[in-house]
Formats: sequence, C-alpha cells, structure tokens
Amino acid sequence: MTASSYTVFRSRNAVLPDGPRAADVVVRDGKITEVLPYGEGAGPGFDGELVDLGGLALLPGLVDSHVHVNEPGRTEWEGFATATRAAAAGGVTTIIDMPLNSVPPTTTLAGLDAKRKVADGQTFVDVGLWGGAIPGNTGDLEPLHRAGVFGFKSFLAPSGVDEFPHLTGDQLTEALTELARLDALAIIHAEDPAVLDAAPQRPGPQYSDFLASRPDDAEATAVAGLLATARRTGARVHILHVSSAAVLPLLRQARADGVQVTAETCPHYLTLAAEQVPDGDTAFKCCPPIRDETNRDLLWQALAHGEFIAVVSDHSPSTPDLKHLARYGGDGDFAAAWGGIASLQLGLPAIWTEARARGFALADVVRWMSAGPAALAGLGSKGAIAPGLDADLVAFDPDAPFTVEAEALHHRNPVTPYAGRTLTGAVRTTWLRGRVVNVDADAQPFGRLIARGEA
Repeated sequence: MTASSYTVFRSRNAVLPDGPRAADVVVRDGKITEVLPYGEGAGPGFDGELVDLGGLALLPGLVDSHVHVNEPGRTEWEGFATATRAAAAGGVTTIIDMPLNSVPPTTTLAGLDAKRKVADGQTFVDVGLWGGAIPGNTGDLEPLHRAGVFGFKSFLAPSGVDEFPHLTGDQLTEALTELARLDALAIIHAEDPAVLDAAPQRPGPQYSDFLASRPDDAEATAVAGLLATARRTGARVHILHVSSAAVLPLLRQARADGVQVTAETCPHYLTLAAEQVPDGDTAFKCCPPIRDETNRDLLWQALAHGEFIAVVSDHSPSTPDLKHLARYGGDGDFAAAWGGIASLQLGLPAIWTEARARGFALADVVRWMSAGPAALAGLGSKGAIAPGLDADLVAFDPDAPFTVEAEALHHRNPVTPYAGRTLTGAVRTTWLRGRVVNVDADAQPFGRLIARGEA
C-alpha cells in the first residue's frame, strides 16, 4: 500500500459500534479513516483496492485477553507461532498472554525480557503481556508496570506450576495495596484453597468426582475475600474465568458498594455443560470446572445483563500425555490430568452457535469478544470498526456449519473438547492493520508486540 492508496472493505453486514448495517470501511496505512454509506467508498478517481465481501459479515478483530502461550520453557505445550496462527484463523487479532506456564514466568523484568525476545518475529497477531504478582515479588511490580505489562495476575489457590505460587490473605493485601498505588489492574484466579482441601478428592475417570472436588463454594468464598480486600485497598480487580453463578450476587453487591470490579467468563462455561462431559474425556478438564446446565443458563443471563465485561478463551493447552487421554494411551484420570481447555481458534464459532440459538445477535458477540476485552486491557486502538482504530478486521460467514477436527486446528497439540462438534460460523479472512493474515505453514508473521498505553 502506497502513501496515496487505500483499501475499501465493503459489506452488507458490517458490525459497527452503533449496530450492523451495510457500509464501506476505508483503510489507509493500517488505520480505519472513514466508515461510509454502502457504495460510497470507491467513487470516481478511486486508486485503491476494493474488498467486496458481499453478504459476509465484517467484524472487528477479536481481542482475547486470556491466553496461555507457555513460551519460553514449555513450548512443547504451545508457542507464539502456533498460538497466534490459531488466533488469526479464529478471527482473533490481539491476544494478551498470561504470565505463568512459561519458564521463567513474567514476574520480573528478566522474565518479561525473555518472553519478549522469544516472541519477537513469531507472532501472526498483535501480542501484549500480563505480569504476575506472586509471593515475594512486590518490589518487581512497579518496574514491570513501567515496562508496559497490562496488569498483574495472581492465584488464590495453587496454580499447578511451582514457579508461580499463590497468594495467601496477607500477601494478597500487600499486592493489592501496591497495585492500587500504581493504579494497575489485578486479575485474579479466585478459588479458595481451604474449600478445595475440604472437598472430596476421588481420583479416576468419573467427571462427577472431579466436579465435586472443585465446588461452587470454592469460587464464592475466594471472590468474597478478594472483594473485601479490594474494598480495603482501593485496588481495581478483575475476576478471571467465572464458572459458578454463585459468584454473581457477590459481584452485584460489590459494584453497588463502589468496588472497582469486573469479571469475565469463557466459551466452555457458556457452551458446554457437566451433563455432556464423557467420563474419562479429560480434554474437558479445566479449573474452575465446567458446571451443570442450570448454572450455564444463569451465566448467560448475567452476560445478557452486562455483568461480564468479556468472553475470553482461557486457552491453556498441554501435551496429550499430560491430559491423560485414553486415546493417547492415558488412564483418563481427571484428578491427575492437566487442567486447561484448548479453544483459541474456536471461541468465535462456539459462542456464536450458542448465542444465536439463544436469540442473541452478532453485535452482542462483538461486544463480548472484541470491545469488552479491549476495554479491559485499555487497548484504545482495538475492539471496534471506527475511524482512528487499527484496521483489524474479520470476514465471517455466520451461516456456515463445520465439524471440528482437532488435527486441523493450528494450536500445537490436537486436543480440544470441541472435537467432533458441529459449529456454525466460519472465519473466511482475517486482516491485521489492513493486511491479510496468512496462516499457512510457510507464511511470514507480521504481528507486533504491544505494551500498555501503546495500542
């Protein structure tokens, strides 16, 4: 694209901030400059490129603020090249990577530098990084904040990896006090270790046993304590991957009391249910767990009422052996299996399939999966089709059915609970700053590493 050329994206179904309509979206130098009435963007003297999508929906690129890339250190689980290729194939143009499961974790400047070095030149979409708040690193939080991490993740129960320990009550107060001073966002995995320890722990392939080991009260107790600490410290807090509807009344009351709290949920909690999980199929294991259909309906009601700022993947893959899957020679033991759902490429069609069945529109999905996560992370140039924003765009066929084949997905290991499911809605093309993202194996990535305040 030369300085004088531009591209017009034309669609009879452009999903814009004020609703869907036929429109021409004008892009120059990677930025959206105008949104014009349909047919008015390529008039006399037009010297650019017209991308006419016909009836395909034109969406803003999705923002996924909850992705575990795992590189460096556990690249055999996932890496920047594979994760961001999967993201682009699924219409996601920006991810924010979690600070744990990589070695070293992003809890020091050295850890941040290690991650930035290994990511550089590998990313098919734009990538930002969360920092981590763990016991003993309070002095690292301000340097990390100044270096541009988007906020700080903590666990209130064991994380599953030794290099990222959880915070006790006093340690949480210390961390939130410092983050309040910095006006930095705290993002929290909220399960209570005492409730988990008291729950029945029965290993084996029965999903009901695993579900009993992570009860609703583990989430509710942890969230109640976190909100009390947020009240005392004045910190901004965000509750990650809410799976239990028992949390919702606590969030409502805290907001009424003036606590600065947001929350998210995930596609697997909205599209899957405990009644559907086959015994021994540990591809469905995540923490907190997928709960029952009644709980799922309550999460959808909360989503409809604006109680969740975002729907994000919590993409947390591992190698098949760590999932103990029977089809890979494992024992199907839910207690022993790694807890994480691999779904980065499938979030949009999974949510759209369920949302449409429940009477929601594409504009709702865009609000939950693009505008909301962008607002959470403070990404002022992402999350909508509007003048001045990055031309991160997606051509989406909302009526196209497909059956998920795990081996055809772009993330590193062919494990996902959506395998064999028929979903509706296919991503046809993804553009990052106006350029087509080619996810073929020999394609050259051009995604950027972004820092807080830069995008």
